[in-house]
Amino acid sequence: MRDRSRGERHIGLLNGFAAYGMWGLVPLFWPLLKPAGAGEILANRMAWSLVFVAAALLFVRRWAWAGELLRQPRRLALIAVAAAVITVNWGVYIWSVNSGRVVEAALGYFINPLVTIAMGVLLLKERLRPVQWAAVGIGLAAVVVLTVGYGQPPWVSLTLAFSFATYGLVKKKVNLGGVESLAAETAIQFLPAVAYLVWLSSRGESTFTTQGAGHAALLAATGVVTALPLVCFGAAAIRVPLSTLGLLQYMAPVFQFLLGVLYFKEAMPAERWAGFALVWLALSLLTADAWRAARRARVAAISVPRAGKPASAAAVDA
Repeated sequence: MRDRSRGERHIGLLNGFAAYGMWGLVPLFWPLLKPAGAGEILANRMAWSLVFVAAALLFVRRWAWAGELLRQPRRLALIAVAAAVITVNWGVYIWSVNSGRVVEAALGYFINPLVTIAMGVLLLKERLRPVQWAAVGIGLAAVVVLTVGYGQPPWVSLTLAFSFATYGLVKKKVNLGGVESLAAETAIQFLPAVAYLVWLSSRGESTFTTQGAGHAALLAATGVVTALPLVCFGAAAIRVPLSTLGLLQYMAPVFQFLLGVLYFKEAMPAERWAGFALVWLALSLLTADAWRAARRARVAAISVPRAGKPASAAAVDA
């Protein structure tokens, strides 16, 4: 049982690394979809994501969960909440990247782990170690410094942070597989998305049908770009604690920040550098603490005899 639980955690961590790595690089993709506006990109993203995930489910012949879900109103309501908050998150993120605010979006995903950890402590009764509390405090200070640097409330950052933290919490409560959960969420999104695209086309404002086959293919690819990391995230969310997801979450904003500064050449005044330096200090503390905790757990698993077995046998089994 212990080996199985450990294997599940490893699978969750690998999926978490994959998800956040892909999210960290996705700012390179959204500008390729211009001249489509954020609304059209979002609607295509919702519609094509369902097409992609439905094809995957047909391939593996995994549909039994759908009937069970339809008989569980509470889980259906949670799926609807997840679909709503991730729609907000997608739309704000696409708009921010294509409006030259990649660094501000990165700030949102730096704040997000703090919100995720807070939800884990307050709602799921997860416990933090002293070093983790110190890192959270430093992270909050960094948010204050960065907010002052922007000279106004960073509504883009805050919207991204709270919407995605809520999404992670709901996914934890639903406890549905990554592919299945995404299929249910995009099924809820599909009809409104298609209706909007039809309306856009009727007004002659759709770029899907007017900008050539290459542009249409890129819009269709939003399904793949969206589904792959979300499937990985869904698999991670049901296998690892929210506090661990909060740690992994830093991967994406680090990549996004580097893209914003080095590739998109966004401005970085001194106060923003100071704020991000505090964030990186907090991340360093969390990483070091997580490494030490994992090492202690491995040592304990090897050294503590299992019930009913001598120490030598327990060590061999471990």
